[in-house]
Amino acid sequence: MVHQRETVRVGVLGCGNVSSRYVANLAGQPEVTVVACADADPARARALAATHQVPQVRSVDELLTGPGVDLVLNLTPPRAHADLTLRALDHGRHVYTEKPLATSLADARCIVETAQARSLRVGAAPDTFLGAGARACAKLIAAGRIGVPVSVNATMMNAGPERFHPEPEFLYQEGAGPLFDIGPYYLAVLTALMGPVARVGALGATPRAERTVLTGPRAGVTFEVGTFTHVTSVLEFASGALGTLVTSFDVAATRAPHLEIHGTEGTIVAAQANSWGGPVLVKGKGDADFTEVVAGPTAADGFMGMGLVDLARSILTDRPAAATAARGFHILEILTAISTSAHTNGRFTPVHSTLTAP
Repeated sequence: MVHQRETVRVGVLGCGNVSSRYVANLAGQPEVTVVACADADPARARALAATHQVPQVRSVDELLTGPGVDLVLNLTPPRAHADLTLRALDHGRHVYTEKPLATSLADARCIVETAQARSLRVGAAPDTFLGAGARACAKLIAAGRIGVPVSVNATMMNAGPERFHPEPEFLYQEGAGPLFDIGPYYLAVLTALMGPVARVGALGATPRAERTVLTGPRAGVTFEVGTFTHVTSVLEFASGALGTLVTSFDVAATRAPHLEIHGTEGTIVAAQANSWGGPVLVKGKGDADFTEVVAGPTAADGFMGMGLVDLARSILTDRPAAATAARGFHILEILTAISTSAHTNGRFTPVHSTLTAP
């Protein structure tokens, strides 16, 4: 479906913690215009509109069914992603959703098939693989700087989002936790660089049954944990390369590299995969030491929402998008397989994906 206008009109659904960052980043991007916002809590929508000069505040139903919106930016909690994405598709809207695409493979497949049936497009975060850091890694691999990639080590370890998030409870429930909350960023980059994953094995742990909110007006409130907060997984890529991925909300401090890619002739050391930039260092065959090819974070590295902008360009020009629902589906397949393995004491679990991108 090609739009005849020069910009895609975006309605923001979900005006919580991350919405302000999205709207600020989209301002000035000619391919998109944020025209409306909505939230189950109207006060949140009004606050977002006032802060960022969003022209209209609508109810959720009005945003999904009313005129003047081409694409819904779904920033609701993960458990609501599938239902609201499907409702938007049913009303002829394209959708770009925060990760994950859905919380079950059945719902994710329904999204992809519905979009295909209606000739609509669905994009899914994360989009960090489009940033300067991951693109530099891809170029180094393509140029043969490290030979044939044979392994990758990735770590995302911190003390948990209750340190900075005023309402972190949902991040500690099934379908979230460090694996489903931050794991998608790493898997988006790893699969972009190493190709699809064929099977996984994993172990998980929950050292603390309760957590405490540490910031904002609810500081001091305790809540129960409903998912693994530390997951160590092994990945076997379809290429035969192997990898490890550790995601944890239980680590007070670490000096482990965020991302290393090892080849037959060298190694790439990259920044954390939930960022868009560097630093990126490489040591190839014959090199005396690592050299920096991308410096530390800069404003030109990329931004949260660049996947949505790319999706809008694809709608306007009828070309393939990068952060597609099919990519999001494969990431969810990997996450689900890791979770299954962790719940079955490390039993290796296959990953199969045959979907194409809408």
